[in-house]
Amino acid sequence: MELPDLGKHCSEETCKQLDFLPLRCGACNQDFCKDHFMFTAHRCPLAFMKDVQVPECPLCHRPVPVRKGELPDDVVWEHMDRGCRSDPRSRKKIFKHRCSQDGCQRREMLPVVCDRCRSSFCLQHRHPLDHDCQPGGRPSSRAG
Repeated sequence: MELPDLGKHCSEETCKQLDFLPLRCGACNQDFCKDHFMFTAHRCPLAFMKDVQVPECPLCHRPVPVRKGELPDDVVWEHMDRGCRSDPRSRKKIFKHRCSQDGCQRREMLPVVCDRCRSSFCLQHRHPLDHDCQPGGRPSSRAG
């Protein structure tokens, strides 16, 4: 032990590891190692004061209350399935770029345009060998 004054011991009773870069809990102000600094890892009694999440519904843009111990994602999904008051006609389509391959019904959020034929495809048919590419337009890039 060359430098016994450096670092601090983890405040978790089961750990007590000497850590040279300890992390301080924002709620209880105790020092912890990297494995125990999260509220749940050291069962912080004051976590309720700091760990407050109020997610917003992506459809109606209203806050969805989350109770202690519930997962925010699960609560938002349940809200969207049951109690969401958004207008179904006002919902924007996210996947609006349809694949140009014959018989493919997939859609993508962003256009995936082929450099050779300048058509939009899904991720499965994006490569020229996968969609029977017929070069028609000028390539969008100068490479290769």
